[in-house]
Amino acid sequence: MKKWGRKLLGVLLTAILLVETMGLAMAAAPATMQDKLAEVERTAYGTPQTGALMDRINKLEKDFEGTHEPTESAPQRVDKLFAMMFKNENGPSLVTRMNAIEWGITQSVSMESIQKRVSDMEIAMTGAPSEGTYKARIATLAGYAFGEKEIPLAQVQVPANTLAKISLVTPVNAKNLKVGDRIEFKSEEDVIENGRLLFAKGAPGYGEVTKVKRAGNFGRDAEVQIDFKVLRTMDGTDASMMVGEEAKEKMQSMAFAAGASIAGIALLGPIGIIGGAFVKGKNVDLPAGTELYIQTAAPMTIYGLEAQAPAEEVK
Repeated sequence: MKKWGRKLLGVLLTAILLVETMGLAMAAAPATMQDKLAEVERTAYGTPQTGALMDRINKLEKDFEGTHEPTESAPQRVDKLFAMMFKNENGPSLVTRMNAIEWGITQSVSMESIQKRVSDMEIAMTGAPSEGTYKARIATLAGYAFGEKEIPLAQVQVPANTLAKISLVTPVNAKNLKVGDRIEFKSEEDVIENGRLLFAKGAPGYGEVTKVKRAGNFGRDAEVQIDFKVLRTMDGTDASMMVGEEAKEKMQSMAFAAGASIAGIALLGPIGIIGGAFVKGKNVDLPAGTELYIQTAAPMTIYGLEAQAPAEEVK
Protein backbone atom coordinates (compact mmCIF):
# COMPACT_ATOMS: atom_id res chain seq x y z
CA MET A 1 0.00 0.00 0.00
CA LYS A 2 1.29 3.46 -0.81
CA LYS A 3 2.47 5.34 2.26
CA TRP A 4 0.31 8.16 3.50
CA GLY A 5 1.40 11.78 3.15
CA ARG A 6 4.16 12.41 5.66
CA LYS A 7 3.11 16.02 6.19
CA LEU A 8 -0.09 14.99 7.94
CA LEU A 9 1.62 12.08 9.65
CA GLY A 10 4.01 14.40 11.44
CA VAL A 11 1.05 16.35 12.76
CA LEU A 12 -0.82 13.24 13.86
CA LEU A 13 2.09 11.98 15.93
CA THR A 14 1.96 15.07 18.15
CA ALA A 15 -1.58 16.39 17.81
CA ILE A 16 -4.96 15.66 19.33
CA LEU A 17 -7.75 15.62 16.76
CA LEU A 18 -11.06 16.56 18.35
CA VAL A 19 -14.46 16.62 16.67
CA GLU A 20 -17.77 18.17 17.64
CA THR A 21 -21.30 17.61 16.41
CA MET A 22 -23.04 20.36 14.52
CA GLY A 23 -26.02 20.70 12.23
CA LEU A 24 -25.38 20.09 8.54
CA ALA A 25 -27.26 21.17 5.45
CA MET A 26 -26.54 21.19 1.76
CA ALA A 27 -24.45 24.17 0.69
CA ALA A 28 -26.75 27.07 -0.06
CA ALA A 29 -26.52 29.03 -3.29
CA PRO A 30 -25.82 32.76 -3.02
CA ALA A 31 -29.03 34.54 -2.06
CA THR A 32 -28.60 38.07 -3.42
CA MET A 33 -28.01 39.35 -6.94
CA GLN A 34 -24.68 40.84 -5.88
CA ASP A 35 -23.50 37.55 -4.36
CA LYS A 36 -24.55 35.57 -7.44
CA LEU A 37 -22.76 37.99 -9.74
CA ALA A 38 -19.60 37.85 -7.61
CA GLU A 39 -19.63 34.03 -7.66
CA VAL A 40 -20.02 33.94 -11.44
CA GLU A 41 -17.16 36.43 -11.84
CA ARG A 42 -14.96 34.51 -9.39
CA THR A 43 -15.46 31.34 -11.44
CA ALA A 44 -15.08 33.11 -14.78
CA TYR A 45 -12.18 35.46 -14.08
CA GLY A 46 -10.67 34.33 -10.77
CA THR A 47 -11.96 37.21 -8.66
CA PRO A 48 -15.09 39.39 -8.39
CA GLN A 49 -14.84 42.41 -10.67
CA THR A 50 -15.17 46.09 -9.88
CA GLY A 51 -17.00 48.90 -11.61
CA ALA A 52 -20.59 49.68 -12.47
CA LEU A 53 -23.00 46.79 -11.99
CA MET A 54 -24.42 46.95 -15.53
CA ASP A 55 -20.95 47.04 -17.08
CA ARG A 56 -20.02 43.88 -15.17
CA ILE A 57 -23.15 42.08 -16.38
CA ASN A 58 -22.58 43.24 -19.98
CA LYS A 59 -18.99 41.96 -19.93
CA LEU A 60 -19.98 38.48 -18.75
CA GLU A 61 -22.72 38.18 -21.36
CA LYS A 62 -20.41 39.36 -24.15
CA ASP A 63 -17.50 37.14 -23.10
CA PHE A 64 -19.53 33.95 -22.72
CA GLU A 65 -22.49 34.30 -25.08
CA GLY A 66 -21.48 37.07 -27.49
CA THR A 67 -24.71 39.02 -26.91
CA HIS A 68 -26.54 40.52 -23.97
CA GLU A 69 -30.15 41.12 -22.97
CA PRO A 70 -30.54 44.84 -22.18
CA THR A 71 -34.35 44.56 -22.20
CA GLU A 72 -34.35 42.25 -19.16
CA SER A 73 -33.86 43.44 -15.62
CA ALA A 74 -30.48 43.17 -13.93
CA PRO A 75 -31.65 40.42 -11.53
CA GLN A 76 -33.04 38.38 -14.44
CA ARG A 77 -29.78 38.68 -16.35
CA VAL A 78 -27.69 37.69 -13.33
CA ASP A 79 -29.98 34.70 -12.69
CA LYS A 80 -29.42 33.55 -16.29
CA LEU A 81 -25.65 33.91 -15.94
CA PHE A 82 -25.67 32.01 -12.66
CA ALA A 83 -27.81 29.22 -14.15
CA MET A 84 -25.56 28.99 -17.23
CA MET A 85 -22.47 28.72 -15.04
CA PHE A 86 -23.66 26.42 -12.25
CA LYS A 87 -27.13 24.91 -12.61
CA ASN A 88 -27.74 21.52 -14.19
CA GLU A 89 -31.52 21.68 -14.33
CA ASN A 90 -31.76 21.64 -18.14
CA GLY A 91 -28.60 19.66 -18.82
CA PRO A 92 -24.94 20.00 -17.83
CA SER A 93 -23.87 23.51 -16.83
CA LEU A 94 -20.85 25.32 -18.21
CA VAL A 95 -18.79 24.36 -15.15
CA THR A 96 -19.84 20.71 -15.60
CA ARG A 97 -18.75 20.71 -19.24
CA MET A 98 -15.56 22.62 -18.40
CA ASN A 99 -14.61 20.07 -15.74
CA ALA A 100 -15.33 17.12 -18.03
CA ILE A 101 -13.29 18.60 -20.89
CA GLU A 102 -10.33 19.52 -18.71
CA TRP A 103 -10.30 16.08 -17.09
CA GLY A 104 -10.58 14.47 -20.52
CA ILE A 105 -7.50 16.40 -21.70
CA THR A 106 -5.34 16.57 -18.54
CA GLN A 107 -6.79 13.89 -16.19
CA SER A 108 -7.35 16.54 -13.52
CA VAL A 109 -9.25 19.78 -12.99
CA SER A 110 -7.82 23.13 -12.00
CA MET A 111 -8.76 25.60 -9.30
CA GLU A 112 -8.01 28.42 -11.75
CA SER A 113 -10.61 30.60 -13.46
CA ILE A 114 -12.40 29.42 -16.60
CA GLN A 115 -10.57 32.21 -18.44
CA LYS A 116 -7.18 30.71 -17.55
CA ARG A 117 -8.26 27.08 -17.86
CA VAL A 118 -9.52 27.60 -21.41
CA SER A 119 -6.37 29.47 -22.46
CA ASP A 120 -4.08 26.85 -20.91
CA MET A 121 -5.85 23.99 -22.68
CA GLU A 122 -5.82 25.85 -26.01
CA ILE A 123 -2.08 26.42 -25.65
CA ALA A 124 -1.58 22.73 -24.84
CA MET A 125 -3.63 21.63 -27.86
CA THR A 126 -2.77 24.23 -30.52
CA GLY A 127 0.14 26.26 -29.16
CA ALA A 128 -1.78 29.51 -28.65
CA PRO A 129 -5.01 30.87 -27.16
CA SER A 130 -7.86 31.40 -29.58
CA GLU A 131 -10.45 34.15 -29.87
CA GLY A 132 -14.23 34.20 -29.69
CA THR A 133 -16.76 33.57 -26.97
CA TYR A 134 -15.97 31.13 -24.20
CA LYS A 135 -19.02 29.13 -25.28
CA ALA A 136 -17.49 28.55 -28.75
CA ARG A 137 -13.98 27.97 -27.43
CA ILE A 138 -15.20 25.38 -24.92
CA ALA A 139 -17.14 23.59 -27.67
CA THR A 140 -13.90 23.36 -29.71
CA LEU A 141 -12.02 21.97 -26.71
CA ALA A 142 -14.78 19.37 -26.23
CA GLY A 143 -13.95 18.10 -29.71
CA TYR A 144 -10.31 17.62 -28.73
CA ALA A 145 -11.27 15.79 -25.54
CA PHE A 146 -14.07 13.55 -26.80
CA GLY A 147 -14.09 13.74 -30.57
CA GLU A 148 -17.41 14.21 -32.31
CA LYS A 149 -19.42 12.36 -29.69
CA GLU A 150 -21.30 14.00 -26.84
CA ILE A 151 -19.47 14.54 -23.56
CA PRO A 152 -20.17 11.25 -21.71
CA LEU A 153 -22.03 12.71 -18.74
CA ALA A 154 -24.95 11.07 -16.96
CA GLN A 155 -26.82 11.65 -13.71
CA VAL A 156 -25.58 9.53 -10.84
CA GLN A 157 -26.07 9.48 -7.08
CA VAL A 158 -23.22 10.33 -4.74
CA PRO A 159 -23.79 8.23 -1.60
CA ALA A 160 -23.60 9.74 1.86
CA ASN A 161 -20.22 9.22 3.57
CA THR A 162 -18.33 9.04 0.29
CA LEU A 163 -14.69 9.62 1.21
CA ALA A 164 -12.47 12.19 -0.47
CA LYS A 165 -8.76 12.68 0.09
CA ILE A 166 -7.94 16.38 0.16
CA SER A 167 -4.86 18.55 0.59
CA LEU A 168 -4.71 22.04 2.05
CA VAL A 169 -4.15 24.94 -0.32
CA THR A 170 -4.33 27.51 2.48
CA PRO A 171 -1.81 26.91 5.27
CA VAL A 172 -3.41 26.56 8.70
CA ASN A 173 -1.37 28.30 11.37
CA ALA A 174 -2.95 29.53 14.60
CA LYS A 175 -0.59 32.51 14.65
CA ASN A 176 -2.02 33.95 11.44
CA LEU A 177 -5.70 32.97 11.45
CA LYS A 178 -8.87 34.59 12.71
CA VAL A 179 -12.48 33.46 12.93
CA GLY A 180 -14.19 33.69 9.55
CA ASP A 181 -11.04 33.12 7.47
CA ARG A 182 -11.58 30.99 4.38
CA ILE A 183 -9.50 27.80 4.18
CA GLU A 184 -9.14 26.47 0.66
CA PHE A 185 -8.30 22.87 -0.17
CA LYS A 186 -8.47 20.59 -3.20
CA SER A 187 -9.21 16.99 -4.02
CA GLU A 188 -5.98 15.02 -4.00
CA GLU A 189 -7.27 12.17 -6.17
CA ASP A 190 -10.22 11.15 -8.35
CA VAL A 191 -13.25 9.64 -6.65
CA ILE A 192 -14.85 7.14 -9.06
CA GLU A 193 -17.83 4.94 -8.24
CA ASN A 194 -19.71 2.61 -10.60
CA GLY A 195 -17.77 3.91 -13.58
CA ARG A 196 -18.59 7.58 -12.95
CA LEU A 197 -16.23 10.33 -11.82
CA LEU A 198 -17.80 12.09 -8.81
CA PHE A 199 -14.91 14.27 -7.60
CA ALA A 200 -12.00 15.00 -9.93
CA LYS A 201 -8.41 15.36 -8.84
CA GLY A 202 -7.80 19.07 -8.29
CA ALA A 203 -11.45 19.91 -7.55
CA PRO A 204 -11.67 22.94 -5.23
CA GLY A 205 -13.24 23.05 -1.80
CA TYR A 206 -13.26 25.44 1.11
CA GLY A 207 -13.90 25.60 4.81
CA GLU A 208 -14.14 28.31 7.41
CA VAL A 209 -12.25 28.95 10.62
CA THR A 210 -14.78 28.99 13.46
CA LYS A 211 -12.43 29.22 16.45
CA VAL A 212 -8.82 30.24 17.04
CA LYS A 213 -6.92 30.12 20.34
CA ARG A 214 -3.24 30.95 20.11
CA ALA A 215 -0.59 29.26 22.17
CA GLY A 216 0.13 31.13 25.38
CA ASN A 217 2.21 31.14 28.51
CA PHE A 218 2.15 28.34 31.08
CA GLY A 219 1.89 25.64 28.43
CA ARG A 220 -1.45 26.70 26.95
CA ASP A 221 -1.78 24.97 23.58
CA ALA A 222 -3.12 26.54 20.42
CA GLU A 223 -6.45 25.42 18.95
CA VAL A 224 -7.98 25.96 15.53
CA GLN A 225 -11.50 24.84 14.63
CA ILE A 226 -12.30 24.44 10.94
CA ASP A 227 -15.65 23.61 9.42
CA PHE A 228 -14.80 21.76 6.19
CA LYS A 229 -17.86 23.07 4.39
CA VAL A 230 -17.86 21.94 0.77
CA LEU A 231 -16.00 20.14 -1.99
CA ARG A 232 -16.97 20.79 -5.61
CA THR A 233 -18.27 17.76 -7.47
CA MET A 234 -17.69 16.88 -11.10
CA ASP A 235 -20.72 18.89 -12.19
CA GLY A 236 -19.86 22.00 -10.21
CA THR A 237 -22.28 21.32 -7.37
CA ASP A 238 -20.87 22.05 -3.93
CA ALA A 239 -21.26 18.92 -1.81
CA SER A 240 -21.54 19.47 1.94
CA MET A 241 -18.65 17.72 3.64
CA MET A 242 -17.78 16.66 7.16
CA VAL A 243 -15.21 14.83 9.24
CA GLY A 244 -17.11 11.69 10.24
CA GLU A 245 -16.33 8.22 11.48
CA GLU A 246 -15.28 6.93 8.05
CA ALA A 247 -12.84 9.82 7.56
CA LYS A 248 -11.37 9.37 11.03
CA GLU A 249 -10.97 5.62 10.53
CA LYS A 250 -9.29 6.21 7.16
CA MET A 251 -6.81 8.61 8.71
CA GLN A 252 -6.08 6.12 11.49
CA SER A 253 -5.62 3.18 9.13
CA MET A 254 -3.35 5.14 6.81
CA ALA A 255 -1.24 6.21 9.77
CA PHE A 256 -0.89 2.53 10.74
CA ALA A 257 0.01 1.62 7.14
CA ALA A 258 2.85 4.12 7.25
CA GLY A 259 4.25 2.36 10.31
CA ALA A 260 3.27 5.10 12.74
CA SER A 261 2.20 4.80 16.33
CA ILE A 262 -1.02 6.65 17.10
CA ALA A 263 -0.52 6.57 20.85
CA GLY A 264 -0.68 10.37 20.87
CA ILE A 265 -3.90 10.61 18.86
CA ALA A 266 -7.28 10.97 20.55
CA LEU A 267 -10.33 10.83 18.29
CA LEU A 268 -13.26 11.97 20.37
CA GLY A 269 -16.95 12.70 19.87
CA PRO A 270 -20.08 10.61 19.51
CA ILE A 271 -20.60 8.39 16.50
CA GLY A 272 -22.94 10.11 14.07
CA ILE A 273 -22.91 13.23 11.95
CA ILE A 274 -19.71 15.16 12.54
CA GLY A 275 -18.89 18.56 11.13
CA GLY A 276 -15.60 20.38 11.55
CA ALA A 277 -12.41 19.37 13.29
CA PHE A 278 -10.05 20.62 15.99
CA VAL A 279 -6.32 20.19 15.78
CA LYS A 280 -4.58 20.89 19.06
CA GLY A 281 -0.90 21.20 19.86
CA LYS A 282 1.78 23.63 21.03
CA ASN A 283 1.03 25.54 17.87
CA VAL A 284 -1.28 24.49 15.08
CA ASP A 285 0.85 24.64 11.95
CA LEU A 286 -0.38 22.66 8.93
CA PRO A 287 1.45 23.68 5.72
CA ALA A 288 -0.07 23.76 2.27
CA GLY A 289 -0.11 20.22 0.94
CA THR A 290 -1.11 18.62 4.24
CA GLU A 291 -3.41 15.70 3.40
CA LEU A 292 -6.67 14.88 5.18
CA TYR A 293 -9.84 12.88 4.60
CA ILE A 294 -13.37 14.25 4.64
CA GLN A 295 -16.67 12.70 3.57
CA THR A 296 -20.01 13.68 2.08
CA ALA A 297 -22.66 14.63 4.61
CA ALA A 298 -25.69 13.44 2.63
CA PRO A 299 -26.56 11.70 -0.65
CA MET A 300 -26.97 13.86 -3.72
CA THR A 301 -27.52 13.49 -7.46
CA ILE A 302 -25.01 15.01 -9.88
CA TYR A 303 -23.76 14.65 -13.44
CA GLY A 304 -20.85 12.19 -13.33
CA LEU A 305 -18.35 11.70 -16.14
CA GLU A 306 -17.85 8.22 -17.56
CA ALA A 307 -14.44 7.17 -16.29
CA GLN A 308 -12.43 4.06 -15.64
CA ALA A 309 -11.23 3.57 -12.07
CA PRO A 310 -7.45 3.02 -11.89
CA ALA A 311 -6.24 -0.50 -11.23
CA GLU A 312 -5.48 -1.21 -7.58
CA GLU A 313 -1.92 -0.63 -6.61
CA VAL A 314 0.07 -3.75 -5.94
CA LYS A 315 0.76 -3.98 -2.23
